[in-house]
This record gives sequence, C-alpha cells and structure tokens, in this order.
Amino acid sequence: MSDPVTALGGAEAQAGIAQVSEAALQGMVTLRVDLSVAAVKKAVKAVTGMAVPDAGRIAAKDDFTLCWMSPDELLILCSYDAAEATVSALTEAAGKAHMLAVNVSDARASFAVRGPHARDVMAKLCPVDLATDRFGPGMFRRTRLAQVAAAVWMPDDDSFRLICFRSQARYVWDLLNVAAQEGSEVNHFLTKG
Repeated sequence: MSDPVTALGGAEAQAGIAQVSEAALQGMVTLRVDLSVAAVKKAVKAVTGMAVPDAGRIAAKDDFTLCWMSPDELLILCSYDAAEATVSALTEAAGKAHMLAVNVSDARASFAVRGPHARDVMAKLCPVDLATDRFGPGMFRRTRLAQVAAAVWMPDDDSFRLICFRSQARYVWDLLNVAAQEGSEVNHFLTKG
C-alpha cells in the first residue's frame, strides 16, 4: 500500500499579496442525515464533544471541526488517521438512526490563503459577501470558486481555508495564485485608518 499524499505535494507560494498553500492531509467525514434527529445530534455530540453547529456555521474543539453543509449534511474534520475510526464511532453511536457516514479524506483537497489581502483574493473568486461584518471566523459557506464547487471558512481575521474536490486541486491552486499575484491588490477590505 502506498503512503497517502496531498494532491499537490504540499505546494506553497509566498510571493504576491497573500500566502497560498496546500494544507496538510486532513481527515474528512461526510455525514448525510437529517441533522434535526435527536439520535443523530446525540451521536455527533458523543463522538466529537460538540453539538451540531447552526446553519452556515463551523465549530471546533480539540481534534474535531464540524462544518454545517446543509440541513442534511455535516462535514466532520479530524486528523487524517482518525477518519475511519470516526466513521465507525458515528455509525455505532447513531444506532438505528438512518444515516450515511463516509470517509472522503482522499477525495478532497484543502488550501489556505493568509495575509491582510486574503479577503481580496477570495472575493475575486467567490460570489460571497466577504465584508468583515458579513463573513468572519465561525462562519462557513459552500460556494463556487470560479468554475468549481468549494467550501470556505476563516480560522481567523486574516486567513481562509477552503476545500474542493481533489481532481480540481491544480485548477484551484492556479486560480488562487493568479488572484494573489503581486500588484493585484483591491484594498476593498483593508481598514481605513
């Protein structure tokens, strides 16, 4: 069996208006289920230590991050090595509740965009209102990144994380680097002093 690797081998770009990097391997479990079912809420809490987040929100604690994808989908981020165990634990904890838990870690790629112009970079590519009073840490969106589906959130005020399909990793990498190229600042989101 081969060793797992990221889609682009940990690519990083420091030049330009923002730092763009491929994130390390990330465990990702898709949970498809009616998130309002009490047994499901209890199972998620038992396995991750957290309640299912509200619509459009993300929550993190210890080794888990919960991303609200839709009323019937939750993306659970964990360490890469813990993804299979997380699927098993959720399935066991949910008992007879009708649900699907799948390890999708190897089907996705993850990127980070950091720096004071990170919002400029992302706003060029996503049809999301990224004004500081409209999108910030704790919020989560499924959206488009140019021509592909993506999910985005902000770990802090100057950085974004995003997930896309692994087969689209090179395209997303190229998009991010063009949007972050030197001299492409828009300065729309920088605080006026």
